[in-house]
Amino acid sequence: MCRHSAMGCLATPVSCGRLPDQTLTDRLALLSDPRGRRGRRHPLVSVLLIAASAVLAGARSYAAIGQWAKNAPQTTLTRVGARLLPALGVRVAPSGATIRRVVKQVCPGGLAELTGADPADAESIAVDGKTARGSRHDDTPAAHLLAAMTNDGRVVTQLRIPDKTNEITCFADLLRPYDLTDKVITADALHTQRDHARFLVKEKNAHFVLTVKKNQPTLHERLRTMPWKQARITHHDRSEGHGRRDTRVLTVLTVHDLDFPHVQQIVRVTRHSTSTKTGKRRRETVFVITSLTSAQASPERLARLIRSQWVIENRLHYVRDVTLGEDASQIRTGHGPENMATIRSLAINILRQAGFNNVAEAIRHVSYGAFTRPLDLLGVA
Repeated sequence: MCRHSAMGCLATPVSCGRLPDQTLTDRLALLSDPRGRRGRRHPLVSVLLIAASAVLAGARSYAAIGQWAKNAPQTTLTRVGARLLPALGVRVAPSGATIRRVVKQVCPGGLAELTGADPADAESIAVDGKTARGSRHDDTPAAHLLAAMTNDGRVVTQLRIPDKTNEITCFADLLRPYDLTDKVITADALHTQRDHARFLVKEKNAHFVLTVKKNQPTLHERLRTMPWKQARITHHDRSEGHGRRDTRVLTVLTVHDLDFPHVQQIVRVTRHSTSTKTGKRRRETVFVITSLTSAQASPERLARLIRSQWVIENRLHYVRDVTLGEDASQIRTGHGPENMATIRSLAINILRQAGFNNVAEAIRHVSYGAFTRPLDLLGVA
């Protein structure tokens, strides 16, 4: 079982944990409190809002979140609903230890679904995994997280891959809670699996764009030997960034007899890369299969969908690792690694929705008003 389903984590059962026109505070209130009734002094929602606010302001650890809470003024603590001492008329922030205990215990599936972006307006959803390297300790391997991200860079959900298994077994669990009708799911070569294709097309009424590499040797060889020279449909795509200039040439063929379910078109992507520093050139050929027909996806659209899969590495993994310090994080126990990753993804979503393209720049901006701007962005009154 890959997913801690939100249905088992909600105080009030709600389909997929999502309701329209609800604030973040309202959605977090749906989570069941994992703590025992005795000794609960700080509201669950308040603790989670403090953690999200502190991460938006640049906090990278439990200690930093606790320090943010300790220094928060009364107006900020009132807005997040911190514990009130009636006799004194003051709000009290949770300690760093309380914040750590709550984040470690709260249901990761429920938190991810309730704080993720709504995929309803997305053209495509990219699926990819990454390892939080700093979460490794003793004999316990590092947490490996599988995430889904919209084509405009918003994280929909994520789950932690159980130890001694892999992403393949958790692909369907990641996407099953969502209405994916007419959405295009993109994934790397690891997920080019027949069962995944059947699940997306038959069960979810969605489409797929999947990469084929040599981990599928028979399929890869079949694609390599297709009559590409006879193809009349090509598309050129150019981009520059990350120290290189890329020219991609897409060649598209319609097929009806490929030994893979629901495939309608195949694509050969030939990428020519030139280093802007050294001038060194490199050529790479990648094959892609899709359930989209030629009427549903032109070569231009296929190029855009393929790029959306490649972009997840830069728009999510790189930002969490480098800008938000995920790989350097020493959070290791309980559900801490995946829940902190979810809170980081929430911060990325919130900043992008606010119009920031550069997350590092956005966090610096927020940090200049550390006790007001995060709450404004989160919609906390």
